[in-house]
Amino acid sequence: MNTDLYISIRENIQKKVHLTTDEMNELLDNYFIKRIKRKQLIIQPDFIAKHRSYVISGALRAFVIDNNGQSHTIQFAIEDWWISDYNSYVNQQPATMFVEALEDSTILQIDYESEQMLMASNHKYETLFRKMAERTAAFTQRRLISSFTQSAEQRYEAFLENYPLAVQRLPQYVLASYLGMSTEFLSKIRHNKLKNKS
Repeated sequence: MNTDLYISIRENIQKKVHLTTDEMNELLDNYFIKRIKRKQLIIQPDFIAKHRSYVISGALRAFVIDNNGQSHTIQFAIEDWWISDYNSYVNQQPATMFVEALEDSTILQIDYESEQMLMASNHKYETLFRKMAERTAAFTQRRLISSFTQSAEQRYEAFLENYPLAVQRLPQYVLASYLGMSTEFLSKIRHNKLKNKS
């Protein structure tokens, strides 16, 4: 095991649940390193999502394509974030989303069967994955509420405030589709913001 690549995931996990060294090693023995190229898909519709992925380096996005061929970004992940098609992964049913690399990326993956086995073997692992699920559900709810209650400008401002690093990393078309607006409208918001500063 290349321990350097596992430093950030160890810290990520310890923030959620305290594991002994042996427990941490047992958990991480179930993860494997995967390197993916820009534009490569790791999940696609009609195939079951077999893995939960943690980003060591790079950037990924989960998206759907509507009947008009328009892409809608549902989730993204940069370093120290997790990503999957969670409905597919949790229920082991065919995926409805694509998950692709936006950059050449290195990720750690755990498969569904290993995760289930770990949860059955130790309540601490069950607590860890439950907390991850709860955070995902809470985040999804906040995002849904903001899409109904905030203007496009407010959504952009909130994103800028909460995820300044992501704003610099995500291509404009990805950020626009995530915020529920056209690329042109996002450009206009950014232009107005710069104009108001000067």
